[in-house]
Amino acid sequence: MARRYDCNDATDRSTGLREAVSAVRRGELVVLPTDTVYGIGADAFSSEAVADLLDAKGRGRNMPTPVLIGSPNTLHGLVTDFSEQAWELVDAFWPGALTLVAKHQPSLQWDLGDTRGTVAIRMPLHPVAIELLTEFGPMAVSSANLTGHPAPENCDAAQDMLGDAVSVYLDGGPTPGNVPSSIVDVTGRVPVLLRAGAIDAEELRKVVPDLEVAN
Repeated sequence: MARRYDCNDATDRSTGLREAVSAVRRGELVVLPTDTVYGIGADAFSSEAVADLLDAKGRGRNMPTPVLIGSPNTLHGLVTDFSEQAWELVDAFWPGALTLVAKHQPSLQWDLGDTRGTVAIRMPLHPVAIELLTEFGPMAVSSANLTGHPAPENCDAAQDMLGDAVSVYLDGGPTPGNVPSSIVDVTGRVPVLLRAGAIDAEELRKVVPDLEVAN
């Protein structure tokens, strides 16, 4: 039976975060609010938990799961060949709605789907998400919807779709909107905007003037 906690209530929030961390450590799934939409999260280093996340969404391995982190310092243990321009993007837009596709450390024991040696990584601008990620560590997080359905802007919509496939729901109220994060590939010499989202190319070019836009 799924448990739900009101994160606008201090006591419920504390209990909910504690229960969410315990659930993720057991390999279970949780739903959390972010600064874009609600996400469904799992232990990034548990291949079984990530597979359960993809199953819950009805999503294939060809659409690998992004990773959310609670601090930019966490990047040092997760990515390699991270350019100066990539760090400038982190400094300018994290925490926030910018996802960076980077080469992950080859030594990492994780299976996020068919990533071809890369990881899509972000630090969200939401206090509940940051608390959870700071307490637990990196989590595989995707939008908390069934594939093909709209990404949820509130906990009710997420729970209606995912039900008891999720152990803990952290209800942080409505999200600011359903505009997704922008995605920039920083694996090459020049950053490439793969998806225009909450941060447009003009804003990004103020930090990395040579940004290219994918066709």
